[in-house]
Amino acid sequence: MIEIQNLSMRYGDLLALDHLDLKIEKGEFFAFLGPNAAGKTTTIKLLTGLMEPTSGFAEICGFDIQKDSMEAKRRIGYIPDVAEFYDKLTPLEFMGFIADLFEVDASRAQEQTPELMEQFSLVPYGRQRIENLSHGTRQRLAIASALLHDPEVIIIDEPMVGLDPKNARVVKEELKARSKAGVTVFLSTHLLNVAQELADRVGIINHGRLLALGTVDEILEQTSKGRNLSLEEVFLEMTGDPEVAEKD
Repeated sequence: MIEIQNLSMRYGDLLALDHLDLKIEKGEFFAFLGPNAAGKTTTIKLLTGLMEPTSGFAEICGFDIQKDSMEAKRRIGYIPDVAEFYDKLTPLEFMGFIADLFEVDASRAQEQTPELMEQFSLVPYGRQRIENLSHGTRQRLAIASALLHDPEVIIIDEPMVGLDPKNARVVKEELKARSKAGVTVFLSTHLLNVAQELADRVGIINHGRLLALGTVDEILEQTSKGRNLSLEEVFLEMTGDPEVAEKD
């Protein structure tokens, strides 16, 4: 599970995250919605220990991400929107590196690696250098490697970037299946249809402040006030920028 209390982040005069309070239970699929520069990526960097907050704290499975960073990070599978790799490695070598990093049992790694490579259509690229792979293939490798150690919490930023419809469906089905199996999923996106399809609860953030929290139906009921608005219309009304939402 994820617990966030009074979490704030300031860059000079800019308050990028404003006293965020949020609790996401074990097995919950949570979608964090917001336009560009709303505070989504800042929240993710704080949750994964990539930055230190100005105030407040975040816990992963009961471990403070700052004070008990190794224990917290051990439980996280993190997938950024643009993944960084050791580009001279092959995907198979990179999967081996991740298995060693997370101390995955050798027999388990030997079982999991080919399964994940097959699932995310990586087998044909297994022995190519990562530097020669397309963005979409690199993104699939980032997802496969993040799942290798069976994380208790998956934190993923804009997971569908660069993926074709077939592989986007594979990713969505896998994330939903893991959530149903008890894994907590924190997904940051501006794609409303993805959140509406997958999430148990949704949070809408803008200018660093959490504006709405609940199921999609709860948010629509709280904000529509009898006007029969769609999630897109509610989102646009809250954020005030019609160019940031995408609709299937």
